[in-house]
Order: sequence, then C-alpha cells, then structure tokens
Amino acid sequence: MMSRSALYSGQVCHVRFRPRRHRLSYRVFSLLLDLDELAWLDSKLRLFGHNRFALFSFRDSDHGNGEVGALRSWVERQLSEAGVDVKQMRIRVLCYPRILGYVFNPLTVFYCEASDGQVRAVLYEVCNTFHERHTYVIPVSDDEGGAIRQSCVKELYVSPFVPMDCRYEFNLRPPGETVFVGITENDCDGRLLTAVFSGEREEISDKRLFLTFLKHPMMTVKVMGAIHWEALKIWLKGMPVHRHRPADLRVATTIVSRFEQKDTLA
Repeated sequence: MMSRSALYSGQVCHVRFRPRRHRLSYRVFSLLLDLDELAWLDSKLRLFGHNRFALFSFRDSDHGNGEVGALRSWVERQLSEAGVDVKQMRIRVLCYPRILGYVFNPLTVFYCEASDGQVRAVLYEVCNTFHERHTYVIPVSDDEGGAIRQSCVKELYVSPFVPMDCRYEFNLRPPGETVFVGITENDCDGRLLTAVFSGEREEISDKRLFLTFLKHPMMTVKVMGAIHWEALKIWLKGMPVHRHRPADLRVATTIVSRFEQKDTLA
C-alpha cells in the first residue's frame, strides 16, 4: 500500500513588525496523516500509535470536538455546514504528533481533498495555552497554480502581545514533495506579523521516525518552552500586553463563507 501520509521536516519562522521587530526560527517536523490510514499506520508501525501511547502518537481527543473515533465524521459535519460536498472526500491532517505522550499544536491544518486531488476546503484549528480551541472552516473557491489564499476574522485569543481585533490571511501550497503554510496577521494598522512553516516530504517508517526522534528529541516539549521563552523576550522589549478573556466556548468552530472570501481577498 502506497501511503498518502508523510513526514515533513523543515523550519518554522515568525516575524513581528510592530511596535518592535522580533524574529524567531526553529527546526521542527510535522506529520501529515490521512484519517483513513490511521488504523493501518497503527498496525504497521511500532513507533506510531493511534489513540494509544507510543513514541509518536495521534489522538482524536486533541482535535475537533475531542470525541474519540469520530474525528472524520466531525470534519464532514463542518464541511456539510459550509456547503462542501463530502462524497469521496480525503482528509489529511498536518500537525505535530504526541511525542512520549505530550503535544501542543498551535495550528493544525486539515486538507479536505476531492477524488480528483483538488483541495475543496481547509480547516485551520488554532489552540492556545489556555486549553481553548477554535477551528476556522474555509471552502476553497479557486486554485491558482496550486496556491490557496484564504482569510478570516480572528476569533480566539492566542498571544498576550497580539490584540483580538485582527484578521488572518492564509497562504498555502498543498502537501506534495514540499509543504508550505504561511499566515499573516493584520490589525487596524496593517501587517503585524507573519508565521511560516515549510518542510520537505519523507516517507513514514519506523526507521525514519526513530531518526527524527534522535534529531528532534522531545520536540513538542521544546515547542511549549520556546513559546514562553520568546514571550519573555518580547515582553522585555516592552511590547504592550493584552489580557486573556476566556472564550465563550472552550471548543468552537467558525464557518467562513465563500462570499466572505471573495469580498476579503478581492
């Protein structure tokens, strides 16, 4: 069986432009997991587990509404509400895996692809350090040379140094030999910051997972550590602080219409 799942090793970079410039760059990796292959990967690989402990694992409870065994059906419900045909839909998830049981995913991307391979919708699942999760469900209105450009209003508090009154602009290239996820966050004065993940594809195997672990030991713990370390550096630069106001719902979803996309990106 030729796997549609893969491993992407690369780099995440953030640049903040105002009121003080701040840049960070870290070597990371992500897994791209086809939801229909999870059971097969769980049985084939010794170092990967689905809904169980392993060196690397993926748990349904970390995503969607948290219901174990129902992640695909949850995604399909969101797509149906957004007016997207879910027949023969392939759903692939780009995220950090749990490593020895621990993970924090600031952003998980769900690529929802029709049988012809074209991405028909993207789900952007954003998590913050207050254990709140918000998913933006955005149909793909066009495909210009494989690039996907989308936008939505920010609905979830993420950083104490970024106001809530912002918009996200997403710039994606669907996973192939490489993957690219770019996000620009704009406030009322224009571009505030950009964040980019780019990586190169590798096949998932026990050997590759073991070598990746040696190269990135406890990467998910380091992700959380880096968030707080960079926050300290930003605070020391005198950035204004925006206090957290708890979300109305700990887990929420926003359906972004095609009309709003056309109006926003025109």
